[in-house]
Amino acid sequence: MLTEPPAPTWWKVNRHKVFGVTGLLIGYLVGTHLHGAPEQQPDQPRPGHTTPATPKEHRTHTAHGLAA
Repeated sequence: MLTEPPAPTWWKVNRHKVFGVTGLLIGYLVGTHLHGAPEQQPDQPRPGHTTPATPKEHRTHTAHGLAA
């Protein structure tokens, strides 16, 4: 005597639909929230100092910190 196999579970019947909808949802979220790399801003020149230099004697230091 032959018996019928058990009916497939809900997951086995619908898993391709679940994966398809999940993939579309993730693709939509990635596509709407990720933008390309922002344009590089040109380098703005920065001032070297906030006050003008005053003429002074400049001492030259050696590797040991002694004046030359």
